[in-house]
Amino acid sequence: MISFSRNSKSLIANWWWTVDKVLLSLVTILIAVGIFLNFSASPAVANRIGYGSFHFVKRQLFFIPLAYALMIFLSMQSLKTIRRTAILGYVATIFLMILTLFWGEETKGASRWIRILGFSLQPSEFIKPFFAVVAAWLFEGQKKYRDMPGNFLSMSLYAFTLILLLMQPDVGMSIVVSAIWVFQFFLAGLSILLVTVLGIVGIGLMVLAYFTFSHVHTRVQQFLDSEHNLSYQVKKSLEAFQSGSLFGRGPGEGIVKLNIPDAHTDFIFAVAAEEFGLILCLILVGLFATIVIRSMLISMKDNNLFIILSAAGLSASFGLQGIINMASTLHLMPTKGMTLPFISYGGSSILASAIGMGMLLAITRKNVHAEDKDEN
Repeated sequence: MISFSRNSKSLIANWWWTVDKVLLSLVTILIAVGIFLNFSASPAVANRIGYGSFHFVKRQLFFIPLAYALMIFLSMQSLKTIRRTAILGYVATIFLMILTLFWGEETKGASRWIRILGFSLQPSEFIKPFFAVVAAWLFEGQKKYRDMPGNFLSMSLYAFTLILLLMQPDVGMSIVVSAIWVFQFFLAGLSILLVTVLGIVGIGLMVLAYFTFSHVHTRVQQFLDSEHNLSYQVKKSLEAFQSGSLFGRGPGEGIVKLNIPDAHTDFIFAVAAEEFGLILCLILVGLFATIVIRSMLISMKDNNLFIILSAAGLSASFGLQGIINMASTLHLMPTKGMTLPFISYGGSSILASAIGMGMLLAITRKNVHAEDKDEN
């Protein structure tokens, strides 16, 4: 077991005694489960499309150490560094999203990917953590500085981000970013009346998306007409849950991964259900729920608006993405093409999740507010 003297002044020792070890352990377990499930789900997909059996496994194992190291590095930083990182990251991500509109790779009717140095990158994955922290900083500025129009700047930033996401189009990510922003705005003091108005506007935008984007229309129709028009992937996913029952068919014994093209990404929860049963599914739900709830409870202990809003935005983003993926797999909502954080295959997904969790671990460290004052 790692141990450091409490009297040590080193960065690592300070981190070790201030980071929430329960939160760090839960995330580490989630990553380990993700590695295990990718070993089970991805070989069949790789073989079907002509790659070597462990093509996706090798690529994921390349990204995981990078992601984990990045998460730990960010978790050691002060609030000031986290704010600066979020601002620079947001600007860089917006730049990449604009480039994606012109030179992006089109997949399933959307241009969300751009190739950089031989790797396909999905910039919109990274907008969630950076936007959550930047929005929290602006909301705090509205309360902290008399002349700072934080709320107006936050609204402008949100509108600009939403427009870029819808131009790709990425409706699922637009919903996540919108939910984060409204949640943070509410915690920052927005009245229930205005929350209701924003909710009505949001519903209106979703209706508009239904009539504007063909792939959104198709997915909603398949969801509403579920008895006769289930999509192939959702149908196979539901069969996997029925087949897995309580304890599953056993490791490697599932057949859903042989039939679903996205078994290693969007529908990896179905692979978990078929091979390991309801037990593992409930464990995954419990891990996600515990991480979100614990993060919010820890942040509430420090009477600092930036910490509260940042932790709320980052943890809500993490939890909401998990809910959307699981609900889509279970046909509780239209499919969104959204990964399960730390579980699904994907370099962009795991790096973005690591950035968000690294900043969350930093924000929830003991006495991090005091460290920020010392720097000032």
